[in-house]
Amino acid sequence: MTKKTSPPYRNPVPTVDIIIEIKTEDGKEGIILIQRKNPPYGWALPGGFVDYGESLEKAAIREGEEETSLKIDLEYQLHTYSDPDRDPRIHTISTVFVARAEGTPKAKDDAQDIGIFSREEIDFPLAFDHQKILDDYFRFKKSAGGTAKKADQRRRKAT
Repeated sequence: MTKKTSPPYRNPVPTVDIIIEIKTEDGKEGIILIQRKNPPYGWALPGGFVDYGESLEKAAIREGEEETSLKIDLEYQLHTYSDPDRDPRIHTISTVFVARAEGTPKAKDDAQDIGIFSREEIDFPLAFDHQKILDDYFRFKKSAGGTAKKADQRRRKAT
């Protein structure tokens, strides 16, 4: 008699991406992008995999700080992205946070290079689905004017 075995569970892997808003020394506002050191190569938002036992918020702070050398403060959660094709390596589900930081970013950990870019300067391809994420972010900023951010901050204070 042979024992029946079930195939192993295949679940999407949780990840985080962070849109870090920052001002340059000359007062220009932009967001931080990193050039990836590992495949898939290209420019991307800072982010990475959530460790076992780690909250999404702690993962976002850890990944943001590891890749930029900056202390970041999470402002709000933007959206969750789950297209099975968003990462060519594996099916991931990414929760995207918006954060603020001050200082001069330095590429560390998985980042080969780092830069601060305005919306207009991002005229090159981005890794993963990060162009879609940024399109959603800029559309949200334009239409919401930050009202959702204020509501989220009030909700967090209440809990």
